[in-house]
This record gives sequence, C-alpha cells and structure tokens, in this order.
Amino acid sequence: MTLNTIKQLFYGLYLTNSFGYRLSKINDPMEVKRLRLAYSQAQLDALQISVKVENPEKLPQEGQYLIVANHRSIIDPPIIEVALKHTKIFGPWISKKELYNSFFFGLFVRNAGSILLDREKSQMSGFFAETKEAVKRGESIFIFPEGTRNKTDKALTTFKEGSRLIALKNRLPILPLYIKTDADKVLKNALNDSKLAQEVTIVIGDVIDYKEKTSLETMYRKMFSLEEEQTA
Repeated sequence: MTLNTIKQLFYGLYLTNSFGYRLSKINDPMEVKRLRLAYSQAQLDALQISVKVENPEKLPQEGQYLIVANHRSIIDPPIIEVALKHTKIFGPWISKKELYNSFFFGLFVRNAGSILLDREKSQMSGFFAETKEAVKRGESIFIFPEGTRNKTDKALTTFKEGSRLIALKNRLPILPLYIKTDADKVLKNALNDSKLAQEVTIVIGDVIDYKEKTSLETMYRKMFSLEEEQTA
C-alpha cells in the first residue's frame, strides 16, 4: 500500500464521516442533495477524477425516475451524483446491509438518503413500502441492478429482478446511465499516483417506460451496445 493510498483512505474516511454527521442533522431533501453532491465532488476532486457526461441532452432536468446504472467501483455513486448535479433529480439509494454496517461508509449511508436492502429477509414488504414512501415524497430511486460490484472482465453482469419491480410498483419511468470508463481501474490509478488527473465518462440513455415488457437488462445492453455479450 502506497503512502498516497493511506492518505487518501484517511481523507476519504474523514469526508464520509464528517458529511455523514452533518447529514444526520438535516431533513430538507434539497439540502441533503446539496450535501451529497458536495461530498461526491470533494471525494472525486481529492482523487483528481473529473466526470464527463455523454448525451447530456437526454438528461431530464426534473421529474421522478428509477435511475439504473452499471456498477464496478465504490466511487460509482459519487460519479452519478456529479453527473446529475445540475438537475433536480434526487432520492434514496438502494443500499446493501453491508454498507449500513460499514465502518467506512455506515454513518454516511444511513444519513444521506438510502433504503436498506437485506437479501437475507424472506419478506420484502418493508423494503417496497419504503420505496413507495420515497416516491410519495416526490423522490426518485437510485439502484445498481447488478446487485453488487462487477468484478469480472465483462462490461455487465446479470440484472436482478427487483429493479423492474420497483419501477412497476411505483409507476416510475426508468432512466438508464452507463459508466463507460472502468471506474475501478481509475480509482486504483488515482491511489497509486496522486498527480495523475483522470476523466470518467458516463453515458445518458433514453428513458424507458415502466410498462415496457422487454427485460430491463436486454434493453440496457442494446441501448449501450453491450448486446454482444451473452447473458448468463
């Protein structure tokens, strides 16, 4: 582990917990969005990572959506927050139980607007009730439909069915985003070299109607030209 890696980890821990504490004192959704964005920008700035948005004309400025994106890195949420910074789109992230209990991310995740997904529970009624409450408040829902980080050499792994159910149950149009750059490699490069400036490209897709019958994964693959990879 390099000295820069250690410094970045300590600074990341400081940012995550200081913003997590500030967020615990706030109830206003737009102030939560502002602080989430400030945190995301600070994390990426520290790593000298900038975000380029491809197809910005396709990005809605407001409204409620199920935002879906591919997932390779722990910096994917900050990348998405920064990509949406000029919009009024805001809402909770679907977060795994491991993140809620994480020493590094726990305080931030619990206070920054998130809905706990516990796959060990046999009943999901509480989870879907929370998504419904968020939508009633006028918020969007953010989710990584792969369910966990993709650590394979493929551009995409299999989508879980839950994402589509959230859209159907809440009548939410689906806004697909594709992080084209391998953000995990970018993060590793940043941790190894503090002077290296890098750019991550995120592509905005076409909004999908929640009533669309085709599988979400199939549409996502086609939209971002990933269809040459066979679904497991």
